[in-house]
Amino acid sequence: MNQAESKARRMRPQQFHETVGLGDWRVVGEGACAYFRTGSFAVGARFVQAISELPGVGGDHPDVDLRQDGVTVRLITVTDDYYGLTERHVELARQISAAARALGVPADPSAVQTVQVTVDALAGPRVVAFWRALLGYQDRANSGEDLIDPRRRGAPFYFQHMDAPRPQRNRVHVDVWVPYDQAEARIAAALAAGGRLVSDADAPSNWVLADPEGNEACVGVAGPPGPADAV
Repeated sequence: MNQAESKARRMRPQQFHETVGLGDWRVVGEGACAYFRTGSFAVGARFVQAISELPGVGGDHPDVDLRQDGVTVRLITVTDDYYGLTERHVELARQISAAARALGVPADPSAVQTVQVTVDALAGPRVVAFWRALLGYQDRANSGEDLIDPRRRGAPFYFQHMDAPRPQRNRVHVDVWVPYDQAEARIAAALAAGGRLVSDADAPSNWVLADPEGNEACVGVAGPPGPADAV
């Protein structure tokens, strides 16, 4: 895929969520994800085999995580200049969901999430270089402030620029990306467990929380559908 074709086929999270037939899937921080409750490793293995046999799946190479009770599938394009969804993922998502239904495997969109580590940095390039070397990560699509695991397993790192030090506030925090329809429940659970709301200025896409000792975390949502969505 050349650069012009890649840009023409890019898809925003909200577009994905508003597309018919994708109710099993949720866009979080790292692409479109679905979790299928297989109930056993053997059934999960059969489901993964079915995914591998879908037409054209080799060109889109979904990330598949097989565990004892379920399978997580992630769809994302990773190129030198782009990290995200394309229109090709729509049909592949539908085919994967159809393969799950054929095996009697239900999807559970509420079980999807991704986690990102965010570091506040004054000297961004030097800080990024250290973490790149330490983690064995690589830059994300020519970004000078994002690092990803080349094996696409570990949590990505984002380096947030600071103009001045911020005393009395932590410099590293965790971003938890959840499905758009799970954010309210997840935040309520965190508050009930002793957390506090630091800011909801960017709601309904981002909330800043803190644990009982002041360590911060963000809950993020990617592209919730509009009122007339059809998923």
